[in-house]
Amino acid sequence: MLFSRRGGKGARRLLLSLLLLAAWKAGSGQVHYSVSEEAKHGTFVGRIAQDLGLELAELVPRLFRVASKGRGDLLEVNLQNGILFVNSRIDREELCGRSLECSIHLEVIVERPLQVFHVEVEVKDVNDNQPVFREREQRFFIPESRLLDSRFPIEGAADADIGTNALLTYTLSPSDYFSLDVQASDELSKSLSLELRKSLDREETAELHLLLTATDGGKPELEGTVQLLITVLDVNDNAPLFSQALYRVHLSETTAKGTLVTILNASDADEGVNGEIVFSFGSDVPLNVQKNFKIDSSSGEIRLIGRLDYEETKSYEIQVKAVDKGSPPMSNHCKVLVKVLDVNDNAPELAVTSLSLPVREDAPLSTVVAFMSVSDRDSGANGQVTCTLTPHVPFKLMSTFKNYYSLVLDSALDRESTANYEVVVTARDGGSPSLSATASVSVEVADVNDNAPAFAQPEYTVFVKENNPPGCHIFTVSARDADAQENARVSYSLVERRVGERALSSYVSVHAESGKVYALQPLDHEELELLQFQVSARDAGVPPLGSNVTLQVFVLDENDNAPALLPPGAGGGGGAVSELVARSVGTGHVVAKVRAVDADSGYNAWLSYELQPAASRARSPFRVGLYTGEISTTRALDEADLPRQRLLVLVKDHGEPALTATATVLLSLVESRQALKTSSRSPGGAASAETALVDVNVYLIVAICAVSSLLVLTLLLYTALRCSAPPTEGACGPGKPTLVCSSAVESWSYSQQRRHRVCSGEGPPKTDLMAFSPSLPPGLNTSEENEHPETNSDLSGNVSPNFKL
Repeated sequence: MLFSRRGGKGARRLLLSLLLLAAWKAGSGQVHYSVSEEAKHGTFVGRIAQDLGLELAELVPRLFRVASKGRGDLLEVNLQNGILFVNSRIDREELCGRSLECSIHLEVIVERPLQVFHVEVEVKDVNDNQPVFREREQRFFIPESRLLDSRFPIEGAADADIGTNALLTYTLSPSDYFSLDVQASDELSKSLSLELRKSLDREETAELHLLLTATDGGKPELEGTVQLLITVLDVNDNAPLFSQALYRVHLSETTAKGTLVTILNASDADEGVNGEIVFSFGSDVPLNVQKNFKIDSSSGEIRLIGRLDYEETKSYEIQVKAVDKGSPPMSNHCKVLVKVLDVNDNAPELAVTSLSLPVREDAPLSTVVAFMSVSDRDSGANGQVTCTLTPHVPFKLMSTFKNYYSLVLDSALDRESTANYEVVVTARDGGSPSLSATASVSVEVADVNDNAPAFAQPEYTVFVKENNPPGCHIFTVSARDADAQENARVSYSLVERRVGERALSSYVSVHAESGKVYALQPLDHEELELLQFQVSARDAGVPPLGSNVTLQVFVLDENDNAPALLPPGAGGGGGAVSELVARSVGTGHVVAKVRAVDADSGYNAWLSYELQPAASRARSPFRVGLYTGEISTTRALDEADLPRQRLLVLVKDHGEPALTATATVLLSLVESRQALKTSSRSPGGAASAETALVDVNVYLIVAICAVSSLLVLTLLLYTALRCSAPPTEGACGPGKPTLVCSSAVESWSYSQQRRHRVCSGEGPPKTDLMAFSPSLPPGLNTSEENEHPETNSDLSGNVSPNFKL
């Protein structure tokens, strides 16, 4: 290469620049890619690492990075595979506007050693923008007198794309009056205009609507449109005209005030003042129309201002007049027919015309209880009414005439189960939704005496202590009558009978109203143990009805009889017992016996014997059997004992409180010969007396055991037959009487938990005795038991230990 000297300095500079450029190109490179705008995220752009001659493994160690002069987030490099991809939306119009060329310049920088690479990514345009007109519509006001071939300019559309995508073509919707004229040049944009092809007539066509469409050259084609509104100006040469001579409107009678009834459609071919129309009602419109409707003079709207009622007026005929504002004014007329539709706005009306109350509970079926009528002001199905009754009542409705019903008895009545019925009659029409009305008829059932007084149980058992005060309340009977008023008023009376030789009314009485039973005199257990009678309860109905209840009154024994001493001889009277005792008798020899009885029963008749200590406090050689009354020696008699021994024996029952009697026993101690002589002088008298007299206590215990066994069997049978709640107790008869017997031996108690019937029929009652078996007293030692084996044998042989009722 040759360089002139004059230009040698410049040539050297040029050579230096070329060398530097060659050195820069040795360390860097230029890569070119292209991508379409609006590409999706992740779209492949190019293998930038491979194209730059970089290994994938060295991208991270050499700190591979991409920098952009503009927005740096549009493109991104995947360091794993070295691919350049679209990271976010690319909009060419936003980046470069309407420029024909649009690129994104990237700088790729790696280190170790430092290298810089330039990458250019061309953004290709796609047809993503449609042609857009500035306005949605363009208005033109053209007088109908314009000449043919007149032109009216139109504003064109714009397209944000470039090239073929922005090349626009225009088309006009078909029209007899106008055509589209397009003028184009290389230097100027296209000019658009409307060209008049046919004369306008406003009376024939007052307004034209044309559609102008702009289409671009992209693939696919996009287009935009604009409305061309052409108004033809005219002169006033036409009168108002209604669209129809008769308007028919149907309104529900529940239509609210202010509701639009209809809009009258009247037109005037004129314009301006000559085309303005004023609406009004005709002069012959009736008053009810003016009251319920109004018309807007400018819009022709008819609105409801009153309340419609089908039952009052079923239709309205309205005369309407339309007048323009021309001079002279021109007018026209039409009619509006408003028909009112019935709505189910009236509930049925129920009226009870007559009642036949109260109704006897023995009234026959089909007995008329009430008459009623029903009505509904609505018409058609809305006025058809059906009547129903509340369920489960012994009545039914029968239709006697149109809208007239009778309430009749359908099944038997029973005042005792239901004394009053609230019968609700429901009248329901056939509208939708249906309306209903109710009427309540209170039917009272009159009582008939068809129920006799009834006691809670057929018989009662009452316990009364003897010696009660006269007039004592012992029990209260109560009978319930299910009827009402006089039919339920119960009175009580005794069913009279004889008790022995006396009338029942001499023993007891019953209060007629309260049913209280009184004992008229003191009762004596020893005379009468059981009093059985009946009380009658009768109502005040016609005819009266009644029933009876049986009362078993047991007279409980009280300790009101003291022990009575039996005479020592068969024919002798009471007094001291005198006996001769030989001094030679041994220990345990019976020298005498005290006998006593008690008119009471049970514990109250159970006797015990005690030897009273002597006044001298000397120890007596005699003792008495606790329950036998036998006096026996406790040791051999000697000369130191007094020849005459006076013993006091205390006889005590087990009642509460205990009653006693004292027997005096005179013993004369004699020699054996004198005792024998005395015995021979009484030829068998004492022996016969001993044989004749019965050991009362032994027989008493035997009787107790026998009667108690019978009582147990009776109670078991009675309990099995009847287990009922305890009745009301009287003032003198305890509900749970407790008898307590105490003595020197120990105490026994008996609790009467139930009342027992031990009487059958009308005959005399059986003996009611209670037997108890005591233990021996602590003071009675073993020697005493051995000395009196007959006492122990008597007790054990006749009374079972621990016997309980």
